[in-house]
Amino acid sequence: MTPNEAYNIIMRDALNVISPEGLKSRLESGKKLIIKMGADPSRPDLHLGHSVVLRKLKMLQDLGHEIVFVIGDFTAMIGDPSGRSKTRVPLTFEQTRQNAVSYYEQVTKILDKNKTRIVYNSEWLGKMNFEDVLSLAGKYTLARILERDDFSKRFAENRPIGMHELFYPLMQGYDSVALHADIEVGGNDQTFNLIVGRDLQKDYGQPSQEVITFPLLPGLDGVEKMSKSLDNYIGIDEPADIMYEKCMKVPDNILLTYFNLTTDLPEEKYKELCESDIRAAHTLYAETIVALYHGEEAVSAAAARYSNVAGGGVPDDIKSMEFASGTRLVEVLSKSGLAPSNSEARRLIQGGGVKIDGTQITDPNKIFEKHGEFVVSKGKNKFIKAVIK
Repeated sequence: MTPNEAYNIIMRDALNVISPEGLKSRLESGKKLIIKMGADPSRPDLHLGHSVVLRKLKMLQDLGHEIVFVIGDFTAMIGDPSGRSKTRVPLTFEQTRQNAVSYYEQVTKILDKNKTRIVYNSEWLGKMNFEDVLSLAGKYTLARILERDDFSKRFAENRPIGMHELFYPLMQGYDSVALHADIEVGGNDQTFNLIVGRDLQKDYGQPSQEVITFPLLPGLDGVEKMSKSLDNYIGIDEPADIMYEKCMKVPDNILLTYFNLTTDLPEEKYKELCESDIRAAHTLYAETIVALYHGEEAVSAAAARYSNVAGGGVPDDIKSMEFASGTRLVEVLSKSGLAPSNSEARRLIQGGGVKIDGTQITDPNKIFEKHGEFVVSKGKNKFIKAVIK
């Protein structure tokens, strides 16, 4: 791929490029660029929504540029206020480091492990003294900070805004100063923060970075952005069978978007298929994603399991757990992870979402009295074998 081809792909898929001319000039300069992406480790799992940006980074990495993945362990102690209607409970430094442990392995499912630089922004933010902080704060005005939609809305509605939250864009922006970033990429919800980095670099006497933002991938609900907290995500580190199953659940009306943003397939491979045979298109998507993250050899087993479950069958590889005679069904559901709590398990049973050996159970007080093995299912595709002793 040539720099011009990469530029054209970015311009095709990006939602916003602050300076197209500047981006084109840098890509064609022949210089090895420092390209930055940041991640808030409030949650340790990456999903296909993150892959939208990561895959563009891989394209630029293949052109010889240096990709710097910034783990925001220090900024996570504040929490990104982007899109939030209230102050988020901050994490401790220890929590942010713990959550960041798996990031590297997940990121390098897409990026080249040997060419990817991982840094923590505590390396520079943690060394700033109060004079440094005041100097940083003096480079931006309150009026400019309040241009952010979430801040301006909360201010207009007289909702609390912590002083520490106002520092978040400055801290993320200073990451670009510390790294001398040439380009920063992110989701569209990060546009304000990325522009702050561009402005701060100029204030610190550096060339302003180019800013590229990409659309946020809709979640499996087809409404909200993909998010682990909303449970509408496809994790890039999930088992192949779970990944396949979730891919088959992508809403029909956004499957084309998923193909465009999360795969390398040329449009002629899937565009017409999405219009003529949507089930075949889903199958192609599921096979493509599983092969991408687990290898071609994982596809057939994942497809077979999905076909079996979709046809009303029970997978061969379900987890077994032992319980004592007299254990309540709600306890089996909560202890096995099929339900997050006993109260949620009761609601699930009363709503008709639980079966034992294929028979629907609606009695929330159901008790396992007989010894033996029982297949407990939640919905159509989540199973546990309860061994009653």
